[in-house]
Amino acid sequence: MAATTIGLVYAIRHSASAMSETALEIDKLCKRFGPVQAVDGLSLAVPRGHVTALLGGNGAGKTTTMAMMLGLVLPSSGKIRIFGEDLARNRYRLLARMNFSSPYVDLPHRLTVKENLTVYARIYGVAKVRGRIQELAEDLEFTEFLKRPVGKLSAGQRTRVALAKALINNPELLLLDEPTASLDPDSADWVRSYLENWRRKSGATILLASHNMAEVERLCGHVFMLRQGRLVDSGSPTDLIARFGRESLEEVFLDIARAATGVAGQ
Repeated sequence: MAATTIGLVYAIRHSASAMSETALEIDKLCKRFGPVQAVDGLSLAVPRGHVTALLGGNGAGKTTTMAMMLGLVLPSSGKIRIFGEDLARNRYRLLARMNFSSPYVDLPHRLTVKENLTVYARIYGVAKVRGRIQELAEDLEFTEFLKRPVGKLSAGQRTRVALAKALINNPELLLLDEPTASLDPDSADWVRSYLENWRRKSGATILLASHNMAEVERLCGHVFMLRQGRLVDSGSPTDLIARFGRESLEEVFLDIARAATGVAGQ
């Protein structure tokens, strides 16, 4: 009887989590490194099934916030809920439903593309490793260099492999840090188009950190603007441009990064 009750409670919680309209909720999140307050009372909610941007200049707290979302850095205070569940209490189960990609986090250069993806597939418990790697290689168009060491790939090729690593477990929540940095315009456009199509087909949620405002305007329906670890404004790119009386999101970004307008939207 007790086992049945526990199972029923779990099923109800799992169902509620699946139906939640938010993929990620942050409540009064803080992180201090010694005297430095990197994140200061940050609260926000990322809608499920959309692409949302987390923007800010250097020192705004984006990287630290993402690191806390991934469980790599522990918050000083505050809570992170993913799919309605507390990350601190359900870390390993929730991380299995997420993934992350950044050009600043490189894959081992001596391992081949296939070897790298095999390692990550096993870490995430992917059932049919060979089939999943082949599927991603075909989708991302890198079958011809599966056996090539990662260290011998071009920037564009590395980006595709890093994206494959991030998609290896079919994540429901994908965190992307500067996904098109260092790419030529054609390669960057290809990556953006792929992400748009993947998100539509999968129904997954993407949280994007980028300094490319044209990229954010194209991909994102909502933007959170950070400065000095705090949320200073948010809205759709169109709304923010109109609110600040500017012609582009880049001009809005510069206003906020340079503190030209004061804190707004708290």
